[in-house]
Amino acid sequence: MNKILKVKNAGKYYRNRGSLTKAVDNISFEVENGEYIGIMGASGSGKTTLLNCISTIDKVTAGNIYINNQDITKMNEDELSKFRREQLGFIFQDFNLLDTLTARDNIALALSITGVKPEEIDRRIDSISNKLGILEILNKYPYEISGGQKQRIACARAIITNPSLILADEPTGSLDSKSAKMLLENLEFLNEELKATILMVTHDAFTASYCKKILFIKDGKIFNELVRGNDTRKEFFNKIIKVISLLGGDNQHVL
Repeated sequence: MNKILKVKNAGKYYRNRGSLTKAVDNISFEVENGEYIGIMGASGSGKTTLLNCISTIDKVTAGNIYINNQDITKMNEDELSKFRREQLGFIFQDFNLLDTLTARDNIALALSITGVKPEEIDRRIDSISNKLGILEILNKYPYEISGGQKQRIACARAIITNPSLILADEPTGSLDSKSAKMLLENLEFLNEELKATILMVTHDAFTASYCKKILFIKDGKIFNELVRGNDTRKEFFNKIIKVISLLGGDNQHVL
C-alpha cells in the first residue's frame, strides 16, 4: 500500500530555565493510504503536540515528517501554506463554519482559494453533498441548520480538496453523546466509503473504538499499539479500556 504519512524519529523539545522537556520523544510510525488511525494518551502525553507537528501548525525539533513523500520539515512558510491547502483536511471541535457564508460557500472556500474553476467547484460540491445527504441545505446558513447538518458540512469541507490526509483533534470533545455518535459515523463514512485517510487525536475510548488502529502515547513516546482487525467495535473498545488502565488514564466514556 502507498504510505501517506511517515513520521521518522520525530522530537519536539522545549527548554525552560535550563531544563529540557521532550513533548514528543523520538517517535516513528507510518500511516498507509485509507487507514483510520487514532492517537490516544493522557493529558500532557504529547499527542496534540505530535498532531500539531504533522498538521504543519508547529515544527519538530528533530526528525522528519513525510506526507505523500514530501518532507514537510524542510518546507518554508509559503510552501507549508500551499501544502496545507492542497494536501490536508481538518475536522474541528466547533466546526469553524463561517456564519456569513452559505453551506455551499463554506465548502467551496478551500477550492476557491486554490483557483479551481467555478463549474468544477459546483460539480465537486454536488457530488460530495449527495453522498453525505446535504444537497437540500447547501443554500442555508450555518445558523439555519442543525448540529448534525453542520457536522456533515464540515466533513464535506474537509474532503472536498481530495486531501492526502484528514486530521482531527478531539473532534467530539465539545459534543453531546448523540452529536458525537453522528460525527463519528460521518468520519467512518469518509473512511470506508470515500477512502479518506484519517488521523485523529482523542482521549475518549468510545471515540477511539471507531478507528482501525490506535497508537497510545505516554511521556512523548509510543507506549502501545492496537489493531482492530476483525473485532467488533465493542470488543475493540474493551481492549482500548485495558490499555488505558495501564496508562493510568481516564475510562469515563463507556458504551
